[in-house]
Amino acid sequence: MDDVNNAILDLQSADYNTYERPLKRLAASIGAGKLAPIAESLKGGVDFDAFVSGSHQGGSMVGSARLTWPEKREKELGLAMILIERGAADPHWFLSFAHHWYDAGSKHAAAIRKITAAVIIPFGRDYKKYVEAHLSSAGTDRPMRSAPNDKHRVFIVHGHEEAPREMVARFLSDVGLEPVILHEQANRGMTVVEKLQANANVGFSVVLLTPDDTGRANVDTDLRPRARQNVILELGYFVGLLGRERVCALRKGGVEIPSDFAGVVYTEFDPAGAWRQSLAQELDAAGYEVDWNKVMRRR
Repeated sequence: MDDVNNAILDLQSADYNTYERPLKRLAASIGAGKLAPIAESLKGGVDFDAFVSGSHQGGSMVGSARLTWPEKREKELGLAMILIERGAADPHWFLSFAHHWYDAGSKHAAAIRKITAAVIIPFGRDYKKYVEAHLSSAGTDRPMRSAPNDKHRVFIVHGHEEAPREMVARFLSDVGLEPVILHEQANRGMTVVEKLQANANVGFSVVLLTPDDTGRANVDTDLRPRARQNVILELGYFVGLLGRERVCALRKGGVEIPSDFAGVVYTEFDPAGAWRQSLAQELDAAGYEVDWNKVMRRR
């Protein structure tokens, strides 16, 4: 499922010139390896052409067409899977389909993102759950990565300092995004690691490297400010889960940068607040819709 998740994340960021590649990767990955018999079973129970012809085709009003999705989850998954595979085989058909059923005006990129948000992201989430249940019933307990959510959620990794965490959370909320802070989420009897995995269905993470601890190598004599161990652990987790380009490290007070993270660009959490524009640029590059008017007002 890692390849499925990554392809969906890339498709979220795609435009007219770049959507074909992640769409083809997604089609190839949804039925690869152990997923092949599951995918074939789901597709075998539906008739895609009958589903489309039986939906509301729309009238004279632009954007009035509505697909009539079945209530049964297995059939909905099978139809979405066929849609993805047909789109990968003929990207121009996929674009026309998106324009007809998920009208977003004349912009190609808007239509791609709208069908991705309405169909493909929910498919990734529900397919993951379906596969987990299927493999579990077959005696396979391999843990699976969370499916990516739509690009409105941003996970904030933080240490003990409350002020930077609240400043980042307030900034994300002000520009129309949803900050996710782990201790604010329900425990539901989970361990910390399980709770982290359960709430990691985001497309971006902000990691606050604040000077909460001190430490040194054995060969050194001076103590240096360091981020807490949980912050370093979660930094590595999200770099592995989302990719380096979807993680922004905000460094405060000359905190030591982890050796494995050396060379990766980070942003200084400066008192003047220039970090806000830098963070907005990273979010924009990752495919998030950022209200730049609100960003500039926060400077």
